[in-house]
Amino acid sequence: MTTRLLWWGRFDPLYSRNGVLREQMRALKIEITDFHPVFSRYADLEAALRRLPRPNAVWLPCFRQRDVAAARRWCDRQGLPLIFDPLISAYDKQLFERFKLKRGSRAAIRLLRWEQHIFSMADHVIADTPCHAQFFQEHLGVDANRISVIYVGAEENLFQPQIKTTPSDPINVLFYGSYIPLHGAQTIIEAARCYSGPPVRWHMLGNGPARAECEKNAQGLTNLCFESYLPYSELPRRIHQADILLGVFGTTAKAGRVMPNKIFQALAAGRPVITRASEAYPIALRNSPALQFVEPGSPTALAQAVKEWAEEPKALQSRGAEAAAVYRRHLSATVIQGQISRVLLEK
Repeated sequence: MTTRLLWWGRFDPLYSRNGVLREQMRALKIEITDFHPVFSRYADLEAALRRLPRPNAVWLPCFRQRDVAAARRWCDRQGLPLIFDPLISAYDKQLFERFKLKRGSRAAIRLLRWEQHIFSMADHVIADTPCHAQFFQEHLGVDANRISVIYVGAEENLFQPQIKTTPSDPINVLFYGSYIPLHGAQTIIEAARCYSGPPVRWHMLGNGPARAECEKNAQGLTNLCFESYLPYSELPRRIHQADILLGVFGTTAKAGRVMPNKIFQALAAGRPVITRASEAYPIALRNSPALQFVEPGSPTALAQAVKEWAEEPKALQSRGAEAAAVYRRHLSATVIQGQISRVLLEK
């Protein structure tokens, strides 16, 4: 029997999280129909007027908290389950990443209650890591039986393993990102400043809120350079040029709950990664030579980790091979298909 899924809301189908899930759903022979309402608030009325074909379930993609209420009304009329994949919590982001609200303030309490209500309307909630699943339980009141974990993954048609047999001279250390607090880009700048080891060159790729400040703080550093934004399709080529990939080093609570896209992408491309310690990662990754976990927000810890890897340049090839292998075993499309199946096909 074919499973039919209605993707509901004003979402971007090309956003990485959505693209990975849709690709793997289709690989499982799940039929996807998209519904992009003109207005989120009145989407259930639009759906009724358009007489949408009846699916087996409605899927609300990431960031679409504002689409939940109308989708819930329509699902109730149709007798259908509503599955919500928020990826982030608005309350978590405003309090524990951007620090725009103070915990216990009226605005924070109002936001928390609103989001608790939003999450309570879903029959099932998807989290990208066990740490986010725990946050949804403890802060947003979602019952553990209504939460499943599905990793963010990587687009494997783009990010394919290409093991580097000869390291660069100097060693090419690459960070890429959007310079948000979670990334801890300033920690990388200070790590490059205090670094003392075999020659390495630190590369900072991308644009974002903190880039100008990072460039200012990096003045005088001859071992670090900034690179302009690259189209997404060119990112795998740039990753393959690097010897070591850098993850995130932010000290926020939010930073400790995520497994960023870049980790999946780097490992899929066959590159070892240094990133901040976090319980969000499976045990198998925390014990793998393809990853080195360091204290968050510590330039000295990051500099020391880079030094240790740079002192064994020949081992970078085996670390890269292990990166591809650990991705294949624990994070790949096959793994994600299994996670999707447990939500949509095995209930």
